[in-house]
Amino acid sequence: MTNKINGDRVISGTFGELWLDGDYVAEVVGVQAKVELIKEDVSLAGKYTTDQKFMGYKGTGTVRMHKVNSRMIRKMSADVLRGINPRMQLLSSLNDPGALGAERILIKDASFNDLTLIDWELRKLGEIEAPFTFTDWELKDTINN
Repeated sequence: MTNKINGDRVISGTFGELWLDGDYVAEVVGVQAKVELIKEDVSLAGKYTTDQKFMGYKGTGTVRMHKVNSRMIRKMSADVLRGINPRMQLLSSLNDPGALGAERILIKDASFNDLTLIDWELRKLGEIEAPFTFTDWELKDTINN
């Protein structure tokens, strides 16, 4: 028996939401968080191939927002000026009513790589891109079919 899907079941980012340290981020455009697996090559006796050994991981991501407020400047400026690297929690929710469920993932310790103070251009809508790193996450809800 072959598993089949209906196109309506493909989850749409239209229904994505984000909370930053518990505050709802209405201006969010998109979020991505990835875990890169760090591996070392391992040569194997009697084989021409090279295998790999898992050595750890690195979490990276990006939050994209419409520029409608000074949220990131307010959250980060004071700490950065004092030499403190602010860590924040990001809670992403993707809950498409046509999909087979909702997905919620908590990034527990996001550390943003930069702080955009000024970025504008005539006749262009303002957008902020905020790349980050992280070391820990929690699956709050997953989509099961």
